Amino acid sequence: MVLSNLDWIIIIAFFVISLLIGVYTLKFSSKDSANFFLSGRNMPWWVLGISMVATTFAADTPGLVAGIIRKDGISGNWVWWSFLLTGMLTVFFYSKLWRRTGIKTDLEFYELRYSGKSASFLRGFRALYLGVFFNVVIMATVCLAAIKIGHVLFGFSATTSLLIACSVTGLYSMLGGLKGVLITDFIQFIIAMTGSIWATIYVVNLPEIGGIENLITSVNVQDKLDLIPSFDSPDLFVPLLIVPLAVQWWSVWYPGAEPGGGGYIVQRMLASKSEKDATIATLFFNVMHYAIRPWPWIIMGLASLIIYPNLIDLQQAFPELDESFVKNDLSYAAMLKLLPTGLIGIVVTSLIAAFMSTISTHLNWGSSYVVNDFYVRFINPKASSKLQVLVGRFSILIMMILSALLAFVLEEAKDAFDLLLQIGAGTGLLFILRWFWYRINPYSEITAMVVSFLMALVFFVNKKSDYNWFEIKQYEELVLGVIITSISWVLVSLLTKPSKTQTLERFNEIAFKNESKFKNFEYKIVSFLASVLGVYALLFGIGLLIFSDFSSALISLIVFAICALLVFKFWKKI
Repeated sequence: MVLSNLDWIIIIAFFVISLLIGVYTLKFSSKDSANFFLSGRNMPWWVLGISMVATTFAADTPGLVAGIIRKDGISGNWVWWSFLLTGMLTVFFYSKLWRRTGIKTDLEFYELRYSGKSASFLRGFRALYLGVFFNVVIMATVCLAAIKIGHVLFGFSATTSLLIACSVTGLYSMLGGLKGVLITDFIQFIIAMTGSIWATIYVVNLPEIGGIENLITSVNVQDKLDLIPSFDSPDLFVPLLIVPLAVQWWSVWYPGAEPGGGGYIVQRMLASKSEKDATIATLFFNVMHYAIRPWPWIIMGLASLIIYPNLIDLQQAFPELDESFVKNDLSYAAMLKLLPTGLIGIVVTSLIAAFMSTISTHLNWGSSYVVNDFYVRFINPKASSKLQVLVGRFSILIMMILSALLAFVLEEAKDAFDLLLQIGAGTGLLFILRWFWYRINPYSEITAMVVSFLMALVFFVNKKSDYNWFEIKQYEELVLGVIITSISWVLVSLLTKPSKTQTLERFNEIAFKNESKFKNFEYKIVSFLASVLGVYALLFGIGLLIFSDFSSALISLIVFAICALLVFKFWKKI
């Protein structure tokens, strides 16, 4: 693809602005670790909400969704749409509790809720397990998208793509801390949404596609348009709908959709200026993430089935790209080659913005674990604020390098998504109940973590092994992992002693202010159900409007409005 001078000016200007923001926030972020990792705890809801949305708009996400569309159709997105329930659970039951704790990271929760050396071990181990190992795997999938986009759009080698993208992102993340990340997220979100919507409108109206009506009547996409998988085919609706809605959302830990909240979502809550801001920010994120943002990616995925009907067509279009990289998630980047001069600069910048917002958040979040929950807690408790910031910056550099190296090993975003789901299978219910059930203790968490990882390892080795010891479907792996892991940690909870009474009482005082844990529970449950139904109605309503099914769209939007009014009515109660 040949980029004009205008395209290059747009791209380079964005890089320069990002670095300038890092320099601008350098003095503020260098004051102490609270500024570097939590931006002074004074952020309003709209900044944090947009940052959450920008972070989950990763460079690999459009490719992931396009790949799902090509394989399973629109209804295939239920594998991640189901996490809306997880998100809304966090909004109405946990966001206020997290902000109330006043901790620096969600891992600090362990020594607030549990007692003894086992609690300390759990905090330190998960600081490295999640902050480094898990985090690096997630960032590597985003780096994989950068490799594919760099080759398709510029003809860059994998090394060149990663050197450019990772060096700029790592540098401003090291300089600006969370405040720099939040400011750039705001700009990146606007650019990313503008680019994805504009690109989709242009592509759909190309002569090869001929508008939205021709797109949805094309024989290539006719079997991909169902919003809900057909109940006539158990092989489709069970793994795509039943398992995600009945099992996956409450039982699986996944970054950005942790049951009860966790990771960078909690980091944003802890950075808010009030409990109210933490709650509204998380609600805003879930509405935008699940209802508003997916449709440009979905339409682009459908359009790719006309231009590149199968993987052979993608391989022929990019003969120089290593065959291992030619998967369905390549289709989104491939479609961008159809864009004209000028627009391509904005769209490429939007993808760069998506990459940088996700990577910068994960770098800052992961380094907060390394510094607060490992280095300061176990190695150097007397470390000065400046030294903590220095260690944080150094850990950012190391994690950026490891993520880039791992990206060379991965092949498709969906593979990593499935692996991460399996590793977290069965742990979700524990994260939901640990605020309310006193018997859960550090051994419960250690058991859940170890068993779920071992189950994922067994399934992974079986799948990759030439022997293939047993035949089992992917969704059956998930369900089996959930059952075995859940039974294991529940038994351990019942067979081991709970945390000390003093610890539990102190936790209840801080998190629940010594009030009933179930105060106004009925209003929270109603609001939770109404918000889930409302966001799904909005998601469907937007899609039906795009497909010109105006009567069904009107019904969906009316349902959304009723649900929104119901949540508003109960807002003071929750």
